[in-house]
Amino acid sequence: MNEFVVPEEYEGERVDSFLAAINDDLSRSFIQKLIKDEKVIVNGKSVKPSYKVCTEDAVGIDIPDSIIPDILPENIPLDVLYEDNDVILVNKSKGMVVHPAAGHYSGTLVNALMYRCGDSLSGINGVIRPGIVHRIDKNTSGLLIVAKNDLAHIGLASQIKDHSFTRAYEAVVYGN
Repeated sequence: MNEFVVPEEYEGERVDSFLAAINDDLSRSFIQKLIKDEKVIVNGKSVKPSYKVCTEDAVGIDIPDSIIPDILPENIPLDVLYEDNDVILVNKSKGMVVHPAAGHYSGTLVNALMYRCGDSLSGINGVIRPGIVHRIDKNTSGLLIVAKNDLAHIGLASQIKDHSFTRAYEAVVYGN
């Protein structure tokens, strides 16, 4: 378990925000999952993500080891617009789920990426979402940047968090 003492400048911050701020390699949503799984303690006790930290609080976080996912690679054609050693830019089609979830354990973008990229996907967001930095809904088409290593994932997540990464959306509406 990693332990941190809360410095004065974080007084009153939510515990999930505090941990995300001092751990550039962990997303806030991943930290919230760890809190829900009681892998985060403050002063020896489990807390909720909304817990406000106090100066000198002892915050412990138990980050589980990466597990090889039970997700099977699938040879699903991908519309790849760009790829290098760090990232792959994919045009996700409407109807494709980004990562496995209840009712969608195959045919996902992650299944296709695991087939195409093998072991070269970031593990930061856990076994269900290797390489996934951001997502779009099943019925939305659009571009996704997928991290092929943890360093790229950290950099992309940081840009999204700092809003220095611009995303634009367009919609076509017919009828009412």
